[in-house]
Amino acid sequence: MKVYSSLRGRKFICSVLSVKFCDYSFLTMKFLPLAASILTLFGGVEAKKSPFFILTGDSTVATGGGWGDALLNSTKKPAGGINIAKNGATTVSFRSQGLWDTALDNVKSHKKAHEAIVTIQFGHNDQKTLTLEQYSDNLATMIGEVKEAGGTAIIITSLTRRTFKDGKVVENLSNERDAAIAVANKAGVKYLDLNTASTKYVNAIGQENADKYNEIEGDRTHLNFSGKLVFGRIVMDLLVEKRRDLARYIATNKKLSQLIEDGIYATGAE
Repeated sequence: MKVYSSLRGRKFICSVLSVKFCDYSFLTMKFLPLAASILTLFGGVEAKKSPFFILTGDSTVATGGGWGDALLNSTKKPAGGINIAKNGATTVSFRSQGLWDTALDNVKSHKKAHEAIVTIQFGHNDQKTLTLEQYSDNLATMIGEVKEAGGTAIIITSLTRRTFKDGKVVENLSNERDAAIAVANKAGVKYLDLNTASTKYVNAIGQENADKYNEIEGDRTHLNFSGKLVFGRIVMDLLVEKRRDLARYIATNKKLSQLIEDGIYATGAE
């Protein structure tokens, strides 16, 4: 079983293990489990292929009122991506309208030069027409098809709606969140819990400030320019937390990230 191929990587593991005379076979046979844990802990030290992000989902991801373009605009070359999320989409309509085929085609065309990463975030519209079981089955099928095409699937839980009751966000996407996480765990893929992170932030800043992110007055689902930057940054920070090897390909904004972490209203222009 191959754990690490580069000389630099082997030296790194050996230094952590305090092994003076280190050879590859020694690592693979005797210290394989520990070496793998070390690589996971440190996020890896050998550069992987640059990512090509293929964003799928509904309007909360799509160009217009979603966070997706903020992520793509923050990628560093040679990384890249495409946003094919669509307003009103469900896990069913995204497939029936041919958009899922477009996602898989992008995996196949970019996987040689990049790690083709498909982010999958649905739920807002699925909850109106599908059972949780149907929603879960559809997500699981999508994950399997991404793997089969040679890509990496990452599940993202639904962006919170910014509606309050008794001073707190109404968590009306929690069932979809839990279902998506369960599917990701069962499939052995990573997930970004945007629902929990965005709910926490919106609760912290309160209804008055949260309404400043509305795309239009009274729309507490979609995002204006500031909202795209702020919630896009939340997604990026979650992504780098789960995949530290991708940090080199995503521009940082430490001030904005800190404001979000501290629960302070931000415009995204920080």
